Amino acid sequence: MFKVKNLLQRASKLNKSVVFPEAAFSDRILKAVEIMLKKKVARPILLGDPEVILAKGYKLNGATIIDPKTSELTEEFANKLYELRKAKGMTIEQAKDIVTNQPFYFAAMMVECDYADGTLGGAETSTADSLRPGLQIIKARKGLKTISSCTMLVGTKKLGFGSNNTIFFADTSLNIEPSAEQISDIVLSTVDTAKLLSQIEPKVSMLSFSTYGSGGDHPSILKMQEALKLTKQRDKKLAIDGEMQLDASIVSSVGKLKAPKSKVAGQANILVFPDLNAANIGYKIAERFGKLQAVGQIQQGFNKPVNDLSRGCHVEDIVVMTAVTVLQTQK
Repeated sequence: MFKVKNLLQRASKLNKSVVFPEAAFSDRILKAVEIMLKKKVARPILLGDPEVILAKGYKLNGATIIDPKTSELTEEFANKLYELRKAKGMTIEQAKDIVTNQPFYFAAMMVECDYADGTLGGAETSTADSLRPGLQIIKARKGLKTISSCTMLVGTKKLGFGSNNTIFFADTSLNIEPSAEQISDIVLSTVDTAKLLSQIEPKVSMLSFSTYGSGGDHPSILKMQEALKLTKQRDKKLAIDGEMQLDASIVSSVGKLKAPKSKVAGQANILVFPDLNAANIGYKIAERFGKLQAVGQIQQGFNKPVNDLSRGCHVEDIVVMTAVTVLQTQK
């Protein structure tokens, strides 16, 4: 049965580096670094003034500390950022100021230029500010136009649904009103994430208040039907069905009643929602009422690993998301 500690164990075998742009002003990050050093989850790279970071008294032996204000990498990163953004009006002086004084940009540059394998932040920073450098510098991987997110929910005891004691919800944090094309991207990214983290055979349900058109021709129903069609064209072997209600998706008896010929109904382990309202509310209901452990939100679709923490995250969440970031280095 899958347990979250499995992620830490797998990550510890890969010896990957993760850069933490908030190290100088987040005690939660530094406490998490203590734990990940002990468990060898990753090789942490901490951004900020070494005197400030070390003065906090955490046991950081084995971590690398880099100050963007004095690093020899800063000039290289400024030139690279300028080349990437000059068409948008950025000057070289602005690029130097950004990589020197905005650690999330320095972190994204470290990943883009292969000085680090992934980056993780957001404990003290909004999602918009945390992810903007990644969107501008690392960008979406080939074949995708949409960066998205998912949440992996893990049973504290054996689940009666999903697979391998897990179920995935998407998109839970980024795309508010995704189009059919964006939802298709979200599906394919979440399938990759689910395979990587939980090692399951994906079965995707395109969620709705309707099953097979029972709700009429409401725009949200038509959108999910179109997203289903697009996704089937892109991955002809994927087990995917919809549009489908939640109970028909995960409850075998209901699935047989409402969609008797479906290979997904009653067995879905990936739930794709029509909008962010439904997805975000839905995973939090499942987490709190079902007493499930939520991992994420996990950012997906980037060329290289970029992850964002919740500002309400606990130290354990940071350690787990570090392991997720490490595992995302595997293609």
